[in-house]
Amino acid sequence: MKLSTKTRYGVRALFDMAYHAGTLPVQIKDISRRQAISPRYLEQIFQDLKKAGLLHSRRGPQGGYSLARKPEEITLQQIVTATEGPTSLVDCTKEKKGKNTCSFDNLCVTQGVWHEAARRLDDYFASVSLKDLCEDATKLGLEKELDHRFMYFI
Repeated sequence: MKLSTKTRYGVRALFDMAYHAGTLPVQIKDISRRQAISPRYLEQIFQDLKKAGLLHSRRGPQGGYSLARKPEEITLQQIVTATEGPTSLVDCTKEKKGKNTCSFDNLCVTQGVWHEAARRLDDYFASVSLKDLCEDATKLGLEKELDHRFMYFI
């Protein structure tokens, strides 16, 4: 199984938001600059993440995108599902309209292996939150960038 660029960039972008801004709004241009991802591509990815209820958007000078929930409440599994759909390692385990598409359904000894592998992968992704990634970044010494829009000088 290979995750798409859309998923990898989606995880990086949401991590960036959680790490640098928490639940405050962040502008696409800032995420794009820090993560070296095209702003146009981020906009496309963010549409899927908004539909999944992981992001909010607000227009205007103080606007941007913000996490819909706290970083500890957003898991990699939610991000992967929003960008890839349900985890399916092989085509023969995919379901369409509640039915399996495999002609060997329930007659194939490997089908259970693929289902179990997908379940374990989902469980692992569900066990990792954006907060976990932020803690890993802190351990690595990744410097946080403060957003100039929210800095006040007296």
